[in-house]
Amino acid sequence: MRDHIDSFEQINRGYDSTFQAGRLSLGLVVPIAAYPDGPVPDMTNHLARVQQAEALGFRAVWLRDVPFNVPSFGDAGQLYDPFTYLGYLAGQTSEIALGVASIVLPLRHPAHVAKAAASVDQLSGGRLILGVASGDRPEEYPAMNADFDGRGAAFRAAFDYIRAMGTAAPRIDTQFGRTDGTIEMLPKPQGAHLPLLITGSSRQSPEWIARNGDGWMTYPRPGVAQDRVLQDWRARLHSQGQPMKPVLQPLYIDLSENPDDGPEPIHLGVRAGRRWLTTYLKHLEEIGVHHVALNLRFNRAPIDRTLDRLAQDVLPQFA
Repeated sequence: MRDHIDSFEQINRGYDSTFQAGRLSLGLVVPIAAYPDGPVPDMTNHLARVQQAEALGFRAVWLRDVPFNVPSFGDAGQLYDPFTYLGYLAGQTSEIALGVASIVLPLRHPAHVAKAAASVDQLSGGRLILGVASGDRPEEYPAMNADFDGRGAAFRAAFDYIRAMGTAAPRIDTQFGRTDGTIEMLPKPQGAHLPLLITGSSRQSPEWIARNGDGWMTYPRPGVAQDRVLQDWRARLHSQGQPMKPVLQPLYIDLSENPDDGPEPIHLGVRAGRRWLTTYLKHLEEIGVHHVALNLRFNRAPIDRTLDRLAQDVLPQFA
């Protein structure tokens, strides 16, 4: 089901180019590397891969907030701190959107998040897309002396704080601090505001997410389940008096050498040839997904060859 609108709200360059009403775009999860046998990736050539993704026409790259290598989680992400790495990528790329999926708000002071995010947005020319989450790795909370059970309330307070810091003479009174309008946080975001996409439920009600987020990051689901979830999302937006907002989902893929291979399930994704993959992505576009972040962690073929095949055979279908 396509969006019955011409465009989404225009926020910044990265958000506007990544999310277009009625269309699906493709991005890549960083590191753009295969590491199926352990949680820690080899970051060799990490920058060249991001620059290759930009040159090939992928719309966005997505970093993750993984402060600790937690055994139960099984994935150390891109290793580097997301904001440090975003700043580095901002200076080494020029067009591709720089996303993070997602910053765990209860584990960071929101003043630091707001300052770092606005800085990246300015340095990148308005290419930041900030995903935010409440966190799902309990082991990290005692390591930071944070309250795991209270993460839902902390998420809301941090979210409100970050929103306020993007305005002139901000006033805020939350568990993270108070300002009375006499001090200013600089820089401000380059665009209208920081685009904040909420991940999963983040311990919030569906109505709160529809009302407050600039979009929603959800998870892949089988069969017709994703279609039902997206129909509910659009209904909630309508009931809250909100405009249509974009939806993003990740997808692990192992792109088969044989273009006609059918699907085999892998963790949060599929092994398949490019014809099946294209058909599946077209289905996601039809039911209202606006961006898919492809994760190549379990890919068997050489990554460079897979990127070239995706760019040649799949990306043109979503240009």
